[in-house]
Amino acid sequence: MKAALRDRYGPPDVVELRDVDVPVPSDDQVLVRVRAASINRADLDGLKPRPALARLFMGLWAPRNHRVGIDIAGVVESTGASVTRLKPGDEVFADLFAFGQGAFAEYVCAREKAFEPMPIGMSFEEAATLPHSAILALQGLRLRKGRTPNPGDRVLIVGASGNVGPFAVQIAKSIGAEVTGVCSTDKVDFVRALGVDHVIDYQKVDYTSTGERYDWILDTDSHHSIFRIRRALRPGGAYITLGGETGRLFQGLLLGPMLSLLSDRWIGLMIWWKPFNPADVATLKELIAAGKLTSVIDRRYALTEVVDGLRYVDEGRARGKVVITV
Repeated sequence: MKAALRDRYGPPDVVELRDVDVPVPSDDQVLVRVRAASINRADLDGLKPRPALARLFMGLWAPRNHRVGIDIAGVVESTGASVTRLKPGDEVFADLFAFGQGAFAEYVCAREKAFEPMPIGMSFEEAATLPHSAILALQGLRLRKGRTPNPGDRVLIVGASGNVGPFAVQIAKSIGAEVTGVCSTDKVDFVRALGVDHVIDYQKVDYTSTGERYDWILDTDSHHSIFRIRRALRPGGAYITLGGETGRLFQGLLLGPMLSLLSDRWIGLMIWWKPFNPADVATLKELIAAGKLTSVIDRRYALTEVVDGLRYVDEGRARGKVVITV
């Protein structure tokens, strides 16, 4: 079979498509024929890696895991002897972040618990956009103790045009929030078409300096200091960041929670992330069935063009999701 692999850290060009053996599922594993995969910012962060501190876990000088890609949708090909929930022919999707990755391939093999049945009525391409990004969006609009934005709350989505942002906009609107999206100049029309109430072009306006205040800020990639962000929150407001450079991550991880103890605003990094949590997958399916959540696909690339797709996302050109068709 064909599979995308890399032996070293670097830009998308380090990824190569190679011939490898089709894996054989063990007792609790499922072999899935991949029909579609999607590219996430996490895939690019893992290639470089970003933040650099991630090398401590991934391998100091070279990656220990050579496989690439986390989001897939496909058809169960075969199962191990102890698999009970899935059977050959079932249409499934998964986030393979915690299961060895390898989504950019003709087949993937992982434990049965990695997979869930696809949402009814969705194509493989549409389903492949959901597992990582839509779950991040859903959990980024919920604090650890379960608090979420309320109807009428002012919600700011920073990075509204990327992998996570379009899902976050739709989920926030489904709650009944007043949503503002932050994006670059060339993506303003795209974000407006998502249904936001307001758009901020970050190349022209710094949202932390406008004097506007928000009940909830979801930041997909933090570039501001905790102290500037705090000024943009209303009393009782919450700021959640999903990532950023090393300095911003440490601020969100350490300084933010300390400041939160001293005020009525919560600021910090989302460390309670549960990849492809079944309860959240069920919530996504409910939103999809109700017509409140859809996939936004920018481009499609064949598996043989996976490097071009990774490069397109890495250059910040994507509006929504980029899909790899297999």
